[in-house]
Amino acid sequence: MVCKLNKSLYGLKQAPRCWFAKLCHALKTYGFTQSLSDYSLFVLHRDVIHIVVLIYVDDLIVAGNDHAAIGQFKTYLHSCFHMKDLGPLKYFLGVEVARSVTGIFLCQRKYALEIINEAGLLGAKPAPTPLEQNHHLALTTGQPLSNPEQYRRLVGRLIYLCFTRPELSYCVHILSQFMQNPQQDHWNATLRVVRYLKGNPGQGIVLRKDSDLTLYGWCDSDWATCPLTRRSLTGWFVLLGNSPISWKTKKQHTVSRSSAEAEYRSMATTTCELKWVKSLLHCLGLSHSQPIMLYCDSQAALHIAKNPVFHECTKHIEVDCHFVRNAILNGIIRPSYVSTHVQLADIFTKALGRSHFHSLLSKLGIQNLHTPT
Repeated sequence: MVCKLNKSLYGLKQAPRCWFAKLCHALKTYGFTQSLSDYSLFVLHRDVIHIVVLIYVDDLIVAGNDHAAIGQFKTYLHSCFHMKDLGPLKYFLGVEVARSVTGIFLCQRKYALEIINEAGLLGAKPAPTPLEQNHHLALTTGQPLSNPEQYRRLVGRLIYLCFTRPELSYCVHILSQFMQNPQQDHWNATLRVVRYLKGNPGQGIVLRKDSDLTLYGWCDSDWATCPLTRRSLTGWFVLLGNSPISWKTKKQHTVSRSSAEAEYRSMATTTCELKWVKSLLHCLGLSHSQPIMLYCDSQAALHIAKNPVFHECTKHIEVDCHFVRNAILNGIIRPSYVSTHVQLADIFTKALGRSHFHSLLSKLGIQNLHTPT
């Protein structure tokens, strides 16, 4: 006797692929188009009706501009699958959603409070910044932690918190480098991040209603910041109008021989992100015919981008030079100089002092909805 598998069940490795294939078929049958920029995004454009579906495993977010059309689509889904309608979006994968006349507010307050409670710091004094300025965590030679799993779990939870907390990107990037062999100094630095959360657990980002839907990019780098590998750090920040939509802190793959080269590589990385965001917005029906403003605080990097002549200092980064220069010639980006003091991406490349940190924080579109007035 043998068993014939008619449908995939939870627990089998083939289940996610089979489920996604069946869901894709149902959506495409209804008229949806799968985005090439994000395969989990499906878009329906039918006359003046626009419906967008975002998928995460078996959880779906449905958005559109016509309530009747959304209702018909839900009826269709119920006819295809056994589904539960949870109503207007309020909580999704740990992200809390609140609406007001100004826009949509996203935060992870409940998740942040769970982290603080698990670390036993509910009664601790809040820290003014996530990480101490001029730290030397990469060169510390303290005692190894007796329980490294605790450190890995806490840093792992902080990584997910960066989804609505851009100011944590740099400190989480630094702390995640010591997962294999964490030491006591690394644990103390992680607890400082938790104490920073204690001061404002409900802080998040605001997607403003009055946005002009224009993209702006900010890029910065910290040359040879890693004392072990001497690789530089890249940080970028993307605004849609006044709403933050993309940010990241990442170590560069190669060693840059100058600060100008490091800044230029960060421009190339940010240009890739801007091109992807532009294509994603195009799938949603938003076209950007004008070049995207890309702000950089390095005059040397801007001269490299605009100078068509290669010489000894730039021939080894010819690929990145061609990439950025072609993006400028094609009208995708428009690089512009910005002073270091107002460079928003500075918060993603180094640990800042209290005054500078909070000054930049107020310009990133980050707010605390739960702050008493």
